Amino acid sequence: MWFLYAIGSAVFAALTAITAKIGVAGINSNLATAIRTFVVLIISTGIVFSTKEFQNIPSISQKTWIFLIISGLMTGLSWLCYFKALQMGETSRVVTVDKFSLVFVLLLSAIFLRETMNFKMIFGCLLITIGTIMMVI
Repeated sequence: MWFLYAIGSAVFAALTAITAKIGVAGINSNLATAIRTFVVLIISTGIVFSTKEFQNIPSISQKTWIFLIISGLMTGLSWLCYFKALQMGETSRVVTVDKFSLVFVLLLSAIFLRETMNFKMIFGCLLITIGTIMMVI
């Protein structure tokens, strides 16, 4: 089931890039990010309340709060950079570099989460790096 959600994420991310590129035309990229964030807030809050998940808020640990807040900060910074890059560059190139985050995730998860990287993963990172360079140049 995780794979279907991951495919959904990829499809929606692709549609996000296309609609965001059109949406940032003629508007400040920070304002565009704020509008997008507001829409995400409304949708996610609606889902939480409709599924009654808000009742679990008191049981969230301090560690979880800290890391979710940090994650939110990183998401905000990522979106601000992404929208500015979309406003300034070609969508195909911006998205290619943005998806290069996969290499960073693999490296950082090995360092901080102690997840193992085997030869195939290292080789894949190398190919992604080469592919990213080829797509951007």
